[in-house]
Amino acid sequence: MELHIHRFAILNGGRLPYLWLTTVLHGIVVEIVTYNLDDIDNFWHSQTPVIFLGRRLPLHIIALYPVFIYHASVAVSKLKLPTWAEPFAVGLTVVLLDIPYDIVSVKFLHWTWHDTDPNIGDRHYWVPWNSYYFHSCFAASLTFWFHGWRRWLCSDKLRKWESSSVTMELACTVLSAILGMPGGILLFLPLYHPLHDLAGVHSEVTFFMLFTIFLLISWTGDRTPTPDARPRSGVHTAEKGRSILLLHLAVHYALYLGLVIFCNPEEEVSIGLHERIGPCNQTVPIHTVFGTVLSKRRYLCASDYDEDYFDFHCLPNGQAPSEDSYWYTACGTPFHNRAEYVAIIGTICFLAFVVFRNMHFHSGSSIHQSETKAKRH
Repeated sequence: MELHIHRFAILNGGRLPYLWLTTVLHGIVVEIVTYNLDDIDNFWHSQTPVIFLGRRLPLHIIALYPVFIYHASVAVSKLKLPTWAEPFAVGLTVVLLDIPYDIVSVKFLHWTWHDTDPNIGDRHYWVPWNSYYFHSCFAASLTFWFHGWRRWLCSDKLRKWESSSVTMELACTVLSAILGMPGGILLFLPLYHPLHDLAGVHSEVTFFMLFTIFLLISWTGDRTPTPDARPRSGVHTAEKGRSILLLHLAVHYALYLGLVIFCNPEEEVSIGLHERIGPCNQTVPIHTVFGTVLSKRRYLCASDYDEDYFDFHCLPNGQAPSEDSYWYTACGTPFHNRAEYVAIIGTICFLAFVVFRNMHFHSGSSIHQSETKAKRH
């Protein structure tokens, strides 16, 4: 399906292929940095046939960044929001794409989280609230840089999605991919770190504070739409291959809804890299940007952990792996209430249907608009 998004970018040309490339490079930067900084190295993907970086980075994870950010960018661009509002709307839309993926994938052991890291300790169906915070902030940052660098380095006469020279566009692409992560980290500073690290506020609260701010900015920007932000008589879109994006969206949401309806997570077995098992009494410090020091266990305590989406029941006698194991088998666990998962994923799918329908069919064109001549009778 990632190839379908790339095909849409090629069909429409302009800056869209560079947007696709930017999201891929951004994803690679984020993943490389994450695996090499102890304070944020807190998850382990299940093994796949094609995997990189010491068996830490599956190929499909690289493809997910354009799936989320490219989809969101194209859909939001049709709203014709002001420059100051668009990044925040993209961030919200990325979260809408990510929620079913995050909830269902962790339940089906597509990865496992660090058990005691305080930055991911507050969970929503075993998804850290900070995962949603991360997606919204990093997507907003990347969108800001992607369009910002073009405005600053290129001629103002170019339309938003009209490409400049290859050299200039590649420069904007590389700069945006590199700065997307630092910009996203900066967005954690005003709310999350002071409230969570200093005041002990739950991460659910900090996420919904961020959500409220992003939503209000986006809504305010949409309150005074420009004429080309809504469908107009006599104007048609020159966008090619829209059905590709719509099909991809349908498959994306149907996949996760289908998994919670028909599949059984207790049948999942994940053999590969996981949090290293070790003594329960050893901890390591986590240094925050405001100078406070948090802590987490150095190892997974096999006799005292709180990750209800996996256990060791599929191993002989249900015995946990031995200490110092980091390559071992984790076993999926059944739904405590399948109907609840179906209800929440189904509701998200309905919300996504309404949101993307309005963006794609009741807004302007993200690429080109052209006047149509009235028919002569």
